[in-house]
Amino acid sequence: MITSVLVANRGEIACRVFRTCRELGIRTIAVHSNADQDALHARVADASVRLPGEAPADTYLRGDLIVKAAVAAGADAVHPGYGFLSENADFARAVQDAGLRWIGPPPEAIEAMASKTRAKQLMGIRPLTEVTEADLPVLVKAAAGGGGRGMRVVRRLADLDAELAAARAEAASAFGDGEVFVEPYVENGRHVEVQILADTHGTVWPLGTRDCSLQRRHQKVVEEAPAPGLPGQLDAEVRALAVRAARAVDYVGAGTVEFLVADGRAHFLEMNTRLQVEHPVTEAVFGLDLVAEQIRIAEGHALEPDPPRARGHAVEARLYAEDPARDWSPQTGTLHRLTVPGSVRLDTGYTDGDTIGVHYDPMIAKVVAHAPTRPEALRKLAAALERAAIHGPLTNRDLLVRSLRHPEFTAARMDTGFYDRHLPDLTEPSPDPHAPLAAALADAHGRSRPGFGGWRNVPSQPQTKRYLMAGEQHEARYRHTRQGLEADGARVVHADARLVILEVDGVQHRFEVSRYGDQVYVNATALTALPRFPDPTTQHAPGSLLAPMPGTVVRVAEGLTVGTPVKAGEPLLWLEAMKMQHKITAPATGTLTALPVVPGQQVEPGILLAVVSET
Repeated sequence: MITSVLVANRGEIACRVFRTCRELGIRTIAVHSNADQDALHARVADASVRLPGEAPADTYLRGDLIVKAAVAAGADAVHPGYGFLSENADFARAVQDAGLRWIGPPPEAIEAMASKTRAKQLMGIRPLTEVTEADLPVLVKAAAGGGGRGMRVVRRLADLDAELAAARAEAASAFGDGEVFVEPYVENGRHVEVQILADTHGTVWPLGTRDCSLQRRHQKVVEEAPAPGLPGQLDAEVRALAVRAARAVDYVGAGTVEFLVADGRAHFLEMNTRLQVEHPVTEAVFGLDLVAEQIRIAEGHALEPDPPRARGHAVEARLYAEDPARDWSPQTGTLHRLTVPGSVRLDTGYTDGDTIGVHYDPMIAKVVAHAPTRPEALRKLAAALERAAIHGPLTNRDLLVRSLRHPEFTAARMDTGFYDRHLPDLTEPSPDPHAPLAAALADAHGRSRPGFGGWRNVPSQPQTKRYLMAGEQHEARYRHTRQGLEADGARVVHADARLVILEVDGVQHRFEVSRYGDQVYVNATALTALPRFPDPTTQHAPGSLLAPMPGTVVRVAEGLTVGTPVKAGEPLLWLEAMKMQHKITAPATGTLTALPVVPGQQVEPGILLAVVSET
């Protein structure tokens, strides 16, 4: 029997595994990098072990150190979570060689499916070896890993070599394996997957389907179970193929078989030999704890002959720290507050006051809603996200809410090209126009009482405060009077530091206000309080390109030097952050007049990268 589990991972998934372990009475052990010394997963475990190393991003890839930590801490089993070493057969063997139980599939099964090229061959599919114009468009994919890293769509043959090189570099950085392959790109398909659970006694459960079609940069954003609108015959086919894939490698434990469904056909993509990020939607529908089942299987228990019956519908949204206005670049900083109302599930690796750093994936949380029907689940999740208090770095919250309410999605007519068609409309800023006034009144509440310094006997100009909201400056005006605060266009019903109530056209609106330094949050709208007199030293020349995130300059475009003519949209340099590469492009056609950075240089947000002067 397993009594002590070390989770070879961090963040949300480590916290999620610990939760099940506590319910089962199992002792928990965390490992953490130097950067994660104060991370939530390290704090909530019964014991934690620091993994030495100067490169935090690579610390959780040191299998030798993790096995050593497990032995030293007295663990008798290791759970890999997802990502990092979860699909590394050598790590699984090292765990077993140390006399520990591996809460995952056999190393041989991992090895057979670890490379997407080998997995396809096992399923009778061959990747493209030579690409011609007739094959376009094609998809370049990393043979190892996932999450959209090392993946590129190529529509012009002339771009293939450059995209192959970029994919290899990103895959090598993210997974330690630069192998990539090319396959036909199926346009307008749906991403459908099957959760499987297999024991050591020959039973394989296909636990329904999931739809993960809403993807941006090949990274899943919204997932649901079951996959809606899948014809019965196709549903049965993908389940049967998933069982076939599992039996082909004598699979044990939890895994996922992924397909691209188009024109009534299912195209095998890959098998993930681990727990998936989106596993909670399957848990909700089947009433299961997949981590508990993983542990039971690792202990040798047998599954029932048939899986439980599915009930209702579940939808999951991934909340990321990213800036929509800066090409969705990852954001860092203090997460001051994270509260999601309603009867939804919140899986997170953060709590109020934690710091979202630069070294790891920017996912803040997964929010999951379960209801008897799909429309009810969508409505429930959208409302919970809309009312959530998320105070800290910018997030994709608005995108999630609008996606869940989009008519194409609610009608289950979505495919993997959903965001290619709708992203601009879904990310159009729509802040509350009354938010700046509410922020100003909350700040001024201490001077609103009669007898205090705000009121004057002689009429005067209104007080003004300026805020940056959705990239634009807004000015709020109000006056102190004998009766309290007054504002143009709205009647002030109530104002204190945390709550402002305004009446507009006979309708009262409530605004909850929170402030952290110059950052102000009014309901779901984020504002930045601007100084009365701007600092002229912070101004940059027109055409300046500033680092949108902390990261490392990994390369500069070949032949690019000061004085080089450039065209609008032309790549100038590449930043790597959170193991993904981000292109920095010329904002206009002109001449490069400054390039103060070099490859290998680490930069902070707002640091000048280049200047392009228009011609």
